[in-house]
Amino acid sequence: MNILDDMGLSLSLTYLFSYNLLQFYGHTWIFTNMTARFLSFGEDAQAGTFYFVGVMMGACQLLSLLELFHIADGFEECRLFPRFMQVMERNVHLFLLISLEEFQSKPVVCVQFYLWNILGLLRYPHELFCLIGTPYFKMLWVHQTLSIPVYLLSAVTEGISILHMLPYLSESEGMDSVQLKVPASIYIYSPYILMGWLPLHVLGSSLTVLLLLKERKENLESWNKKLKKD
Repeated sequence: MNILDDMGLSLSLTYLFSYNLLQFYGHTWIFTNMTARFLSFGEDAQAGTFYFVGVMMGACQLLSLLELFHIADGFEECRLFPRFMQVMERNVHLFLLISLEEFQSKPVVCVQFYLWNILGLLRYPHELFCLIGTPYFKMLWVHQTLSIPVYLLSAVTEGISILHMLPYLSESEGMDSVQLKVPASIYIYSPYILMGWLPLHVLGSSLTVLLLLKERKENLESWNKKLKKD
């Protein structure tokens, strides 16, 4: 049984390391590509951001759904709700961007992608160091501290994007209403769905920030206790 347990632990570590490394490579590629385009073309690069990095960003965000199973199965020790909110916010937002081609060239999309990338570059190197050993205190502090304001900016930007999407959504063919058949056919105006999503987005993001602050305090206190014991 001990051999089987050791093999299972080894496979789990290998899988988690491969996953975090893949995410790190993906976010690094996106960040490098966006920065190079911005330095080469200036503000004109904003219009083509989604076209050049949208597929890779979509792949990274779809893969991030696995993180919910990591936490639920006990592979990762952290709160489920903050991760759930972050993953779902990004995937819902990406779905809307894919649906609204005329909105993909807006500057707010470039800003949003940069913020998502910064969050990824703060998170995945830290996770890799946690898997191979104890992370440096500075890296732990940077991850736990900077991720919170960056996430807050990201959540605000997502809310602004949704507000700007409303006129485009109402003008898009096939996106102006959603049909429900319970028990009779009912049509719901799609912008109303987004307007209903906004309060949930604000509430969920606010709760996520509070939980992230609490998690930061607990992790830093735990680190300080280890230092005192040593």
